Amino acid sequence: MIFDVPPELAALRARVRAFVDEKIIPKERTIVDEDREGSQTTLRALQEDAKVAGLYTPHLPRDLGGLGLGVMGQCVLFREMGRSLVGPRVFNCDAPDQGNMDLLLAHASEAIKKRYLVPLCRGEITSTFCMTEPAPGAGADPTNLRTRATPTGDGWTLEGHKWFATGGGAATFLLVLARTSDDKRSGATLFCVDRHAEGVEHVRDVPTLAEPLLVHREAELRFHGVRLSTDSIIGKVGEGFALAQARLVPARLTHCMRWLGLAARTLELCRGYLGSRISFGKPLADHQLVQEKLARNAMAIHAGNLMTFHVARLLEQNRTRDARVYSSMAKTHLARALCQVLDDAIQLHGALGYSEDMPFAAWYRFARAARIADGPDEVHEVLIAREVLEGRLDLLV
Repeated sequence: MIFDVPPELAALRARVRAFVDEKIIPKERTIVDEDREGSQTTLRALQEDAKVAGLYTPHLPRDLGGLGLGVMGQCVLFREMGRSLVGPRVFNCDAPDQGNMDLLLAHASEAIKKRYLVPLCRGEITSTFCMTEPAPGAGADPTNLRTRATPTGDGWTLEGHKWFATGGGAATFLLVLARTSDDKRSGATLFCVDRHAEGVEHVRDVPTLAEPLLVHREAELRFHGVRLSTDSIIGKVGEGFALAQARLVPARLTHCMRWLGLAARTLELCRGYLGSRISFGKPLADHQLVQEKLARNAMAIHAGNLMTFHVARLLEQNRTRDARVYSSMAKTHLARALCQVLDDAIQLHGALGYSEDMPFAAWYRFARAARIADGPDEVHEVLIAREVLEGRLDLLV
């Protein structure tokens, strides 16, 4: 096991960290305020700066403008980008676009790549992934899938109802998981759908605990007899569940990377305040109950960091099946850790932490979704427990 970051990657990490701390963080509030007004002037300017710096879409192959980083390289850089909620968007490494780029790159036809992938990689358009449905449709259990695509002549007709399609209202195209047969394993197919095709209805953006931010607006969509050509299929008919799973494990991991950056920055902000705030005759940092919270959070972040690196290593070895259960561990652990770190930060700052003068309340509202998105905690725990009970899980790797 080698935990050292190669010199070239370490230098690249330092450049990304400096860009985030010196260029993005000072303009966070401006980006948020402009977004509320429907403007992205500052965001676009920073994206151009990232391109000039050679830091835009570093996860992509060089022929698409990236740096050809593997999953381990993403682990190192995405943590730094995640120090700001708007950071990943500046580098065009945010969800759901980043995961959709990887999926299209591996499985889309050349025509779809040319029409959608290339402008997506350039940041000219956005996309979404449509899997989740209102009850009784697909949620934590994807086999409840109700949206259906039916063969019609030389194509398909799409009927259905999706929601929590992140960024779906403003997206140029949608990746839609639809049922094409009743087979439990091969009963779904993934389609690439033009957002403005006839029959695609944007019902609303669902109000949530977190304030909408950039593409993080949860769209509710209906599909009314949308006509699709056979060329709109990603992969092959019947591969939808497999492709969704193939997208899910790496995408789940990139969430973990970004959460690590935000959790680490939260502790940094706590450190500065706790050393200067005097309470009961001494700095808060000198109180043992305060130290216990800091120690617990530091251990949780470090453990999550190691989990993330372990899964990344498995993915780089093309051991996706082996990585699945460990990715469930990492996702569940870090989703909870991020919420706990932020909750403790609010508590340690008292009234100041609860106020909007500090970012913790806003960050917590964003972070709470982490325990639901990409599978709720309970689904991952069932998967982990099953692997333990069947003797397939090696805990001492």
